[in-house]
Amino acid sequence: MPPLVRAGNRALEVAEGVVYIGIAAFLLVLAIGAFVMAARQVPALFSESDAAKAALEMLDTLLLVFIVVELLFAVRITIARRELIAEPFLLVGIIASIKEIVVLSVKAADEIGTGTPFSDAMWEVAVLGVLVLLLGATALLLRRKEREPGEGDDQGPFRPDGAGDRPSAQAQTMPE
Repeated sequence: MPPLVRAGNRALEVAEGVVYIGIAAFLLVLAIGAFVMAARQVPALFSESDAAKAALEMLDTLLLVFIVVELLFAVRITIARRELIAEPFLLVGIIASIKEIVVLSVKAADEIGTGTPFSDAMWEVAVLGVLVLLLGATALLLRRKEREPGEGDDQGPFRPDGAGDRPSAQAQTMPE
């Protein structure tokens, strides 16, 4: 490979790393900010007038924090492996859908018997439920595909802590 191409490739690698680190930094700031917002809602949980509303808002915010942290994990894996892995993003989609199901269900409980708004909310919950099932099935199929012998690299699924690393082919053969 010519030196100019290698230098250009290296420059793009560095730029890509800087962008991913920037995304991770913004996600971290967002997670911390949302967590602080949730913490500010704690006193309202103990007031008699707005406790249910405060609990719903706090749950909504904490689930958002959870989504952002999962996105941060996905970015970390992308940086570590230098490839885009689908499974963390599928999990984010599942969590986001469940978040909306919870929020819609609680809001729909207030609208029971109101006709169209309740019916619309139940349709949304049903569609989100189907989406959760489809995303879960997709994640399951991806995991099964990763476990098929002879496909992909020899490293198997990524484990951030290094657990589950497979021994080399030489270590697997036992001397007689």
